[in-house]
Amino acid sequence: MPFRNRRAAALPAKLSRSWLLINAAKAEDFGPSLASEADSVIFDLEASVPEDQKESARESVMSALNGGMTAWVRISPTHSPHWEDDVAALAAADGLRGVMLAETERADQVTYTAMRLRAGTPVMALIESALGVENATQIALAPGTFRLAFGTNDFRKDVGVSAHPMALAYARSRLVIASRVGGLAGAIDGPTEANADAEAIAQACQVTADMGMTGKLSLNREQVELVNQGLSPSEDELSWARELIEAHERGASIGDGSYLPRLARAQKIASLADSYGLWNA
Repeated sequence: MPFRNRRAAALPAKLSRSWLLINAAKAEDFGPSLASEADSVIFDLEASVPEDQKESARESVMSALNGGMTAWVRISPTHSPHWEDDVAALAAADGLRGVMLAETERADQVTYTAMRLRAGTPVMALIESALGVENATQIALAPGTFRLAFGTNDFRKDVGVSAHPMALAYARSRLVIASRVGGLAGAIDGPTEANADAEAIAQACQVTADMGMTGKLSLNREQVELVNQGLSPSEDELSWARELIEAHERGASIGDGSYLPRLARAQKIASLADSYGLWNA
């Protein structure tokens, strides 16, 4: 796999913590991004690409995906004149892992997009507006929806709220609950500023985790290892899980009614640790 970080390439996208957005007009960034520690990489054909560069950026993405690279692609919203060209091209992309649909507001937008792509292509619904949040459960239940993601910056512009975690708590909770109702993997939070320092990223990841979200978008590949760390089980959790599982394997008594739920949580932590390669980190 010359273009993919092997650990990330083997990780199911439902477990991806860091989702790195790369400007599709900057093909020189594709290789370094795919070799980074990002769990998933998204070539962005939408917000980061100027109108007059859409066609050339799409050609660069197709060249990369048909030339050995594997990645997700953020495509234009269904009401955009570029959506048709995006899905028509990507339906023939060998290395396409899935698409992120910008400005998702209705369930049928996801299903219609999925129908236009190769059968089984995952569609991540990027929710960026009040209407999208209001319809989150229907979107999560739609045929074709893979995960929900939160476009925090555009959502803030739409509803006029600040970036304070309390101001965004309702919307984050709606996506988390909708994901659970729809049987999806955890919702993906919006990005921290591209120039944020390590402390700011750690604080942002704590908010993400506290809200029950399990992934986070990133605009800077220098941040992805910090995101991975912030959204992984902590060393204390790993130690607790290991001790409980080892005690269980030695035949420890069940004790009170909380034992089985605690064992299930320990086993989930152990499974994530195996997937993320944490035991020997």
